[in-house]
Amino acid sequence: MRKPSQLDGKCVLITGAARGIGAGAARALAARGARVALVGLEPAHLREVAAGCGHGAVWYEADVTDASALAGAIDTAAAALGGLDAVFANAGIGSFQPLRTMDPAQLRRVFEVNTFGVFHTIRAALPHVIARQGYVLLNASVSAVSAIPGFGAYAPSKAAVEMMGDILRQEVRHLGVDVGVCYFSFTDTDLVRSSHVHPALRLLREHMPPPLRTDTPLSVVVDAVVRAVERREKRVVVPRSLRAILPMRWMLALTLPRAAAPLMPEVERLCAETDQRFGGSTPTTEDPEALLRHA
Repeated sequence: MRKPSQLDGKCVLITGAARGIGAGAARALAARGARVALVGLEPAHLREVAAGCGHGAVWYEADVTDASALAGAIDTAAAALGGLDAVFANAGIGSFQPLRTMDPAQLRRVFEVNTFGVFHTIRAALPHVIARQGYVLLNASVSAVSAIPGFGAYAPSKAAVEMMGDILRQEVRHLGVDVGVCYFSFTDTDLVRSSHVHPALRLLREHMPPPLRTDTPLSVVVDAVVRAVERREKRVVVPRSLRAILPMRWMLALTLPRAAAPLMPEVERLCAETDQRFGGSTPTTEDPEALLRHA
């Protein structure tokens, strides 16, 4: 018999819930007694995850870049669950390309999903969360504090999410709402596995510090999300070895360029080859299965 939990009966909405961290968090939160609402773009996956969650889990197909559709999904979810105690703004996509050869459309798309998608989620969910004096959790990334070559779209988009969370925390504290920011390194999800097809990224990771070199098991990240929602944490850092470095992020700013600079000619060559293989430009990780199929 399951022990009583702080999450019993709590209503949590998760974006990007069809796969990876979002799907894992939905299942784990539901297993602790939460009622979950899933938002994403893959209805078959969303339906399957919701069915496994039980507790009256609901799901809605909506693009986080479509503010109107997302707001409609969030309002409908809040009505179905009877309110929202927490929201996990998790939806995001990846990209790897040097800035000087990046298609502007790729930069724009990454920001539309990773940054504006989080903003749209916050804006639509806040009235419901404020009503419950609840919790908002934003999925930034360790990339928000580490300047890794090739991450010229992804890292700035996640740095904006970090800053958005730090500002929002001050703006809503008087309303009884807490705000957390996640700093996850590479996690063993299909999105990250699809990025492994890029030889330049593989080369760079081989020369990164140990915490950034290997993929963290999904279960470890999911457990951290559950703890964060339970405890309304401000900072969620995985792997834990990065916790000591995070307050001294200037150390990463010094260490990573020294390791990466000698590799850049080979990185650029590999990127050009990979772009050619994909017909002109390596796509984002919005469709990880397609990336793996064409690798």
